[in-house]
Amino acid sequence: MKRYWKMFILVVVGVLALTACSSEEKAGEGASDKLVIYTPNSEGLINATIPAFEEKYGIKVELIQAGTGELFKKLESEKDSPVADVMFGGTYTTYALHGELFEEYVSAENENVIEEYRNTNGYSTPFTLDGSVLVVNKDLTKGMDIKGYADLLNPELKGKISTADPVNSSSAFSQLTNILLAKGGYDSDDAWNYVEDLFTNIDGKINSSSSNVYKTVADGEMAVGLSYEDPTVKLLNDGANVEIIYPEEGTVFLPANSAVVKNAKNMDNARKFLDFIISKDVQEVLAKSTTNRPVRDDVEIGENMKPLADIKTLTEDYEYVIKHKDEIVQHYNEIFVDIQSK
Repeated sequence: MKRYWKMFILVVVGVLALTACSSEEKAGEGASDKLVIYTPNSEGLINATIPAFEEKYGIKVELIQAGTGELFKKLESEKDSPVADVMFGGTYTTYALHGELFEEYVSAENENVIEEYRNTNGYSTPFTLDGSVLVVNKDLTKGMDIKGYADLLNPELKGKISTADPVNSSSAFSQLTNILLAKGGYDSDDAWNYVEDLFTNIDGKINSSSSNVYKTVADGEMAVGLSYEDPTVKLLNDGANVEIIYPEEGTVFLPANSAVVKNAKNMDNARKFLDFIISKDVQEVLAKSTTNRPVRDDVEIGENMKPLADIKTLTEDYEYVIKHKDEIVQHYNEIFVDIQSK
């Protein structure tokens, strides 16, 4: 009889142990109701995504907002004990230079993204696109036919073209690489000769920030701005007397990315968030309530945003730009200093 009691006790202990293990698993990453997100994104983009995610999953998001560079420095310093679960925002180039900070994860929604902008490196998920554009003040360019970069060499525009500094502004650097690609290639003499002619016509009018570029055009201080799509479409939505020109030579669209932080404490929730931001429902919300271009082509875009199919697009050589960024910046700097010294 004692023998049977011993066996019974062993079975009960075993069942209790299995139950405890199962409970521990559920109480781990799956049962968490928290998610920590680092983001440089605009309030509009945040308001269109975070509250809806919290409501859908019952997960409380802790948001830490700062510039992209500052947040990546935080991720680097915290890599042995991560605070963030998700990095939400930033360019492909920035992620490519810090791949060791992120978990490998490809969302099941990835196959629904426009093929050119899918997650191909295994960890960074594109969620919106932004292209380099020209923003034109209609009053100050009457009688001018501006269709692309070539038209910016018009002598009537000397000193009336607004740009930020490619050395310090990511959007201005993206515009520079767009110009080089459109005019023959990153190391093309013809392309760099055009850059010299363009900045001669810009005549030293370099803005301290990218936001000043489109603001000075909308305010009538400058005739043309070398800008990007998101804020210029917002100008149109707000009724500004401007026009957006997608250069006839071609426009590069660069994706904003998101990724799961390596060894994230709330791993399951982080993966849910990446699935969520490229889901059809959320992409439709972004397309209709913000000025961010979706990465899916099965959603309807806003009325002031030109369909991608109607734009001549160029594809950035990410690997080349990452490898040669310092050289490109240095070449530009030499040209600018030379122009200013004349």
